[in-house]
Formats: sequence, C-alpha cells, structure tokens
Amino acid sequence: MTCPRSDESNRVAARLPGSQSGDELPLSVKEAAKFLGVSPQTVYLWVERKQIPHLRVMGRNIRFLKSELVSFRASFKQEMENG
Repeated sequence: MTCPRSDESNRVAARLPGSQSGDELPLSVKEAAKFLGVSPQTVYLWVERKQIPHLRVMGRNIRFLKSELVSFRASFKQEMENG
C-alpha cells in the first residue's frame, strides 16, 4: 500500500534552489491557471505548444515558477491589448 504525499510535502520536495527568491515554490497547473485568469485546459494547451515557461517534475508533473509567470502574464496582456 502506498502512502499518498500531501500537497505541502510535494511542494517542499519540489523547492528549486535556482529560483530568484531561493525559496520560491513551484505552482501547479491549477494554481498557475488561477494566477493567469485562464482555465487549466488553456494552461495545458500553452504547455503543449511550448508557449509558457514551465518545469517537468518527476517526468509528467508540470510546475511553474511564479516569477516566470509574472513576465509571461505581462507579455500576454500586452499582446491582447495590441491584438
């Protein structure tokens, strides 16, 4: 029987030392979608098209650094305004 890990333990295990703040925790697809104001399906589509900066953790898990999403969101909003 496997013991499922809590979200918090997954987040702590996924801390990335190379991030800007040093303690920045990666965001899940759902959290990134909420931050960007889009659906998780849209985020998955952007990942598939390699349009959004993302990380692959343990093969299939997709994570995002908030610091990278801030600049992505700024460029995305600018593109929509110029659209």
